[in-house]
Amino acid sequence: MSNVPPDDPSRDVTVVTSDGKLRHLGVAGNTYTTLLTGKDTAGRYCLIDMYVLPNGGPPPHRHDFEESFTVLEGEIEATFRGKRLTLRAGDTVAIPANAPHRFQNKTGQPARLLCICSPAGQDEYFAEIGVPVETRTTPPPPLDAETQARLKAKAAALGSKYRTEMLEHA
Repeated sequence: MSNVPPDDPSRDVTVVTSDGKLRHLGVAGNTYTTLLTGKDTAGRYCLIDMYVLPNGGPPPHRHDFEESFTVLEGEIEATFRGKRLTLRAGDTVAIPANAPHRFQNKTGQPARLLCICSPAGQDEYFAEIGVPVETRTTPPPPLDAETQARLKAKAAALGSKYRTEMLEHA
């Protein structure tokens, strides 16, 4: 007798093609492309392609869901509970829920990451705070100080809705 639940025929396969209609968003000075949303996975996870520009990366934060990154191209520095790790193409890091962390591209070249968040929700957070951009590698437009302050306040205000907290230090 199997303990695997029966197939759910109401769910269909999701295929994302490179020429499909993907949402590309400028977030925290980088470009994030949502490949799979929570709606695609029944809320189990979301998958995001992150194009991280030199000196880019989110501020220190934590959230109550699991997150992992696989570096596809380039190099990033991840800070986890104050410990710094250098991650290069081919490396993967898993961040436990609730742990303070951040990542930064400290090189002169862009980096690309695949990010999985489980359960999903981060995809919706980025959709609310992001600025639409043309392609997966289009840098977000430069923002004046007033716009940056407004977006930062919006991100902080949405934090409780998306179970995310911005921190001073990771």
